Amino acid sequence: MTACPALLVTAPSSGQGKTLVTAALARRHVRAGRQVRVFKCGPDFLDPMVHEVASGAPVHQLDLFMCGEDQCRALLHEAARDADLILIEGVMGLFDGTPSSADLARHFSLPVMAVMDGSSMAQTFGALVHGLATYRDDVTLAAVLANRVGSERHAELLERGLSTGKTEGVQWLGAIRRDEDMGLPERHLGLVQAGEVADIEARIDRAADLLPESALWLPEPVAFPAPRTAASPPAALAGRRIAIARDEAFGFIYRANLEFLERAGARLSFFSPLRDGALPDCDALWLPGGYPELHLAALSANRAMVEAIREHFRAGQPILAECGGMLYACETLVDAAGSGAAMLGLLPARATMQKRLVALGMQEAELAGHAVRGHTFHYSRLETALEPIALTRTPDGRKGERIFRQGSLTASYMHFYFPSAPELIADLLG
Repeated sequence: MTACPALLVTAPSSGQGKTLVTAALARRHVRAGRQVRVFKCGPDFLDPMVHEVASGAPVHQLDLFMCGEDQCRALLHEAARDADLILIEGVMGLFDGTPSSADLARHFSLPVMAVMDGSSMAQTFGALVHGLATYRDDVTLAAVLANRVGSERHAELLERGLSTGKTEGVQWLGAIRRDEDMGLPERHLGLVQAGEVADIEARIDRAADLLPESALWLPEPVAFPAPRTAASPPAALAGRRIAIARDEAFGFIYRANLEFLERAGARLSFFSPLRDGALPDCDALWLPGGYPELHLAALSANRAMVEAIREHFRAGQPILAECGGMLYACETLVDAAGSGAAMLGLLPARATMQKRLVALGMQEAELAGHAVRGHTFHYSRLETALEPIALTRTPDGRKGERIFRQGSLTASYMHFYFPSAPELIADLLG
């Protein structure tokens, strides 16, 4: 068993600033000479990119449904062996979702710190803290930090609100002043990818500088027991050369998926469908999610890459295309403004971006006799006469996404979490 100070950073809702505060905390502790490991609760791809920049260390997702309790335990145990502090950014509000951030906190006895936007309130701040602290007896709200505060007087009013109600066990960590220069840019699927934000380091440093010294409070160490013996990765991937699309258009990749492939003996290489003219030498191809709709012209114009991928497909070599990768595999992709472009043409389908969110949530599926888990999050609709080989379902049993097979191509809106289905991933890429 290992032990390490750990803190779940949460909020009453999305939009309170917990991603930037988590990154700022990581940066300040790193500056102080501490080794910090950051995790993200839920299936988010974008927030972890920011946290990797802030902490200088790899960031994994933690989710009791998608990853499973054993995988979460293994990741936390491994991090606790070397880290001086573990920070876990929650998802949505503390109690939102099934499982929620609160469920993760309960499962691993994690103290909770709430980041709360105080910009439009005063003493009512205390009422919200009271609610978070008392809503469930099995979750411990240990501290609160006020964000987007207008002045010292404003901060005093927020702190005064903690003097009433059942908030005596909640530590006041101070306030962060409102500052328009430290926000993170967003687009329709969430934050802009960290690699696309030219001044990302400066934004994180600015947020870290604005943290009050009291926010650097270290909670008591949390014990993380050793995981159960992990199953050996499938031998079918040993020596397999897997090429992975990764650039501004395709970046939604779980670090756990890469580590899974490496442990299974695969040799990984990365390429850019936007700029490269040829595929790396490979036996299988993975087209992950991302933002192909923002790069229609460049993707369509790179005929050398289009032909290279088509040749890989014609040779019967495996291709796994997830969400944005599936849109790239379609015949045509139409952006939200109505402009369309020819894509790879591997899947007899047309995809059209919508103004509103089409689907969001956890998914699981049975494919080729193997169960797999993951999630979906997209703004597009797919039109095709092709019959799916399987349908995903949500954790509560509702119908989810379609999974298609066309030749050697497997495609779906679902983002697969590879460690949840070792044998399936070996079949798809091996």
